[in-house]
Amino acid sequence: MRIILYFAITISLIQSLASCKSKAQVKEWADQSRNVTIIRDEFGVPHIYGKTDADCVFGLMYAQCEDDFKRVEANYLTMLGRESEQSGESSLYQDLLIRLTIDSADAKQDYTNAPAWLKKLLDAHANAI
Repeated sequence: MRIILYFAITISLIQSLASCKSKAQVKEWADQSRNVTIIRDEFGVPHIYGKTDADCVFGLMYAQCEDDFKRVEANYLTMLGRESEQSGESSLYQDLLIRLTIDSADAKQDYTNAPAWLKKLLDAHANAI
């Protein structure tokens, strides 16, 4: 279940990145960002506050991108089965395994069947990146 949820999040992210960013969409993200407060403590740990769970997910993903965008990008490429494009031939078999074992159609169906509250969290995750 965990890998399906992670893959559903990744598919949501892919769809968000692949779509054209309209001014309305950018305004929607700006509006959502006004609902989020990120306070870093003396150790740099982000404490995220939002009006809704989706706002907190949006803030968490924003903070994660600030802290370690390379890891976010690497995870994105891994779940697409395209890590070898960045890291070379040594990752080719891992890419093949991902492409053989993870079915994006199943992930899209899981997203479609997800309850509304979960879709809000998935969409907030995708919009933050």
